[in-house]
Amino acid sequence: MADHKKKRAYAAQAYEFGANTVPPSNAAPASIPGLGMPAPGIPQSPQDPLAGQFGQMNLGPQPVQQVTPQLQQPATTTHLNQLFPSDLISQPFNVQELDLPPPTINLPANTAATPSPYANCPPKFVRSTLNCIPQTYSTLKKSKLPFALLVQPFTSLQDHQDPVPVVNDQIISRCRRCRGYINPFVTFLDHGHRWRCNLCNLTNDVPQAFDWDAAAQKSVDRWQRAELNYGVVEYVAPQEYMVRPPQPLVYLFLFDASYASVTNGLLGTSARTILESLDRIPNADRRTRVGFMAVDSSLHYFSIPRDGSENNEPSALVVSDLDEPFLPQPTDLLVNLSECRANVETFLGKLQSMFQETPITASAMGSALRAGHKLISPVGGKIAVLSSSLPNVGYGKLEMREDRKILGTSGESKLLQTANSFYKSFAVECSKNQVSIDMFLFSSQYQDVATLSNLPRYTGGQTYFYPGWNAARSEDAIKFAREFSDYLSAEIGLEAVLRVRATTGLRMNAFYGNFFNRSSDLCAFPAFPRDQAYVVEVAIDETITKGTVCLQSAVLHTSCNGERRIRVLTLALPTTETLANVYASADQQAITAYFSHKAVERALGSGLDPARDALQAKLIEIMQTYRKELAGGGSSGLQLPQNLRALPVLFLGLIKNLGLRKSSQIGSDLRAAALCLLSTLPVPLMMQYIYPRFFSLHDMPDAAGVPDPQTAEILLPPTCNLSSERIVPYGLYLIDDGVNQFLWIGKDAVPALLLDVFGVEDRNQIKQGKTSLPILDSDFNERVRAVVEKSKDHLAKGVGSIVVPQLYIIREGGEPSLQLWAQSLLVEDRADQGVSLQQWMGMLREKVVQ
Repeated sequence: MADHKKKRAYAAQAYEFGANTVPPSNAAPASIPGLGMPAPGIPQSPQDPLAGQFGQMNLGPQPVQQVTPQLQQPATTTHLNQLFPSDLISQPFNVQELDLPPPTINLPANTAATPSPYANCPPKFVRSTLNCIPQTYSTLKKSKLPFALLVQPFTSLQDHQDPVPVVNDQIISRCRRCRGYINPFVTFLDHGHRWRCNLCNLTNDVPQAFDWDAAAQKSVDRWQRAELNYGVVEYVAPQEYMVRPPQPLVYLFLFDASYASVTNGLLGTSARTILESLDRIPNADRRTRVGFMAVDSSLHYFSIPRDGSENNEPSALVVSDLDEPFLPQPTDLLVNLSECRANVETFLGKLQSMFQETPITASAMGSALRAGHKLISPVGGKIAVLSSSLPNVGYGKLEMREDRKILGTSGESKLLQTANSFYKSFAVECSKNQVSIDMFLFSSQYQDVATLSNLPRYTGGQTYFYPGWNAARSEDAIKFAREFSDYLSAEIGLEAVLRVRATTGLRMNAFYGNFFNRSSDLCAFPAFPRDQAYVVEVAIDETITKGTVCLQSAVLHTSCNGERRIRVLTLALPTTETLANVYASADQQAITAYFSHKAVERALGSGLDPARDALQAKLIEIMQTYRKELAGGGSSGLQLPQNLRALPVLFLGLIKNLGLRKSSQIGSDLRAAALCLLSTLPVPLMMQYIYPRFFSLHDMPDAAGVPDPQTAEILLPPTCNLSSERIVPYGLYLIDDGVNQFLWIGKDAVPALLLDVFGVEDRNQIKQGKTSLPILDSDFNERVRAVVEKSKDHLAKGVGSIVVPQLYIIREGGEPSLQLWAQSLLVEDRADQGVSLQQWMGMLREKVVQ
């Protein structure tokens, strides 16, 4: 008891001490590298000239004001972002506007309990479509803007690449009523013994151990606690957060062993990649388990004994009953990687030869999935499916339904529907048993990606599509091996749930992304990926009277190392009564990403035409509202505020994207795979996929393609607008949408340039199509290669991803289909059945100004 009193006294002292001191300017918590924010006092890099035009908009990094830890005083008035009107016709969109940060979140002074500059969640983790929230539903409705969060809880494949502060002492203070977590925006009362929840206003006791370090047996300064200083923290969770002991990491590899997968080299390449990546699979706690199955017209199980046991040879067990698959033996089918390492290596070395001569073209993948589920469902885990065939026998059998005649017509949409209900119902069953499925699909023929992608969609997985893949092409083999190895190295979360809580009056209304929505506000993830983002739509149910609202996302998961953890992301946003403030703080990239998810939902539900029409109608509605309510309605130009200038071109990019554009040339597998990306990519990659990056290389500045003297990072040349007007016949260009890269060689490129970059003077000697750049002893070759590589750098964009874009070299006037493909990424040009940016703006003007 005396101990408790001592802690209470320390709590009061810590509170009084904290409340009455002004910390010295260096007392703010040190910068955590991953949160991507400079510590106060570090000079900012000079802004580019374009950003200078927007200097008055408070879009750049703001100086950090030092405030004392929370004194209980009324918040002062907030200076919200100003509305800067602009005319899109007289001042056309410049691509470099896409590099600007989202509108600043201007909170009232002293909103946070500590002076930490990291109290609010950075935009790379959680981004709101509105950085200033209307206080009433009627204002939100009148604005025609969506209110939604884009949540990306993990921003790298491994924790060490982007660390967040970890609270290790298992003291987790939560609100008794709404179960929100204590965070930088709570209010302390009663000499620091109690705290008021900033979500539901209930007063809670501060845990007795909050100011006490049990390990060192001494008091600690609560103002230094991570959860009061950082908008993103991760707690190590105690026993009560576990329904069962934390599950081990489990990978079941399901190989297609039919004729197609053996002849295109998939079986051999995937076995070799797993063999070479065994050390990369997370296994710090030595509990990781692996299992292997192969499928053709039968199911092949592989029994792998423990290293050094009497019968030390891996063996195959074949089951031909596809209707009720049974496990041929109780043990050795799912084995501990550390204990069976040598035998796993032996097995992977032999796998290819077991099926070398197979004539079987059938694939019972549906039955194999049921058998795999039966094998790992007692524990849970990941099933990685590697397939080159359409499942054509047994459960979930699919037909070849592609019909080139209906592509580009209204009948095309039925090819994007699920062909067999087994896949949806089986996926939901998997989710209940903590089984997640990833599909790696490699067919050169129709594979029904639309149906198979249901498995990852409801189980927190992903669909990776490699059209026309063949291991005999080294570029194909290297790309897949790199991606699959990175996939195996990712520190995924297991048996995870995501919940978003918010200030009273706000309600989570709809959720988009790859997971199963278990109840109205709980999203279930058998495995939590590190390369996807989610959209949560927010409804305003009651008038908000506070000057600030908070939205808190929490992911409860088991780490790969067997620890139960909770990652908590807290975002505070100011509120307003006026429409002008809502528009001045709207985030154009977040709005586009939200509508990308809505468009995919519409495309899969109603069809491609309704999805495109809805996007166009929404954009017109937003522009009409702005013109009528905020721009005075008089001018004949096309008006939008500075912070929404990219909206028309981003919506055009979305409508012209591979997943949504009107065309009779796009196979349904390609389209379905693109729709998977449009509903899972994190915002930076989504923007690049909708509006690719376009660099002019032949005239890039001297600093481009060489390391920056301060940061040692390779500098990229400035981006160009995606228009053929930017292309000169003697130029060299790179177009990169994050999935593919196109190196465009102009028809009049000079021999000296070709010699420097490709090592030949004659254009016709340069290999077209899928290839890689030669490594030459030339300064310019080195710089071009550096730019091509740096453009692939995901971490620099604040995201984790396994995708390595494939490089294609295109000679202007060469292979017509390649040239058309690259030109289809020039969003501002007229192509196929899509309009040019000029025609698009003309149409918008007609509709908006009428």
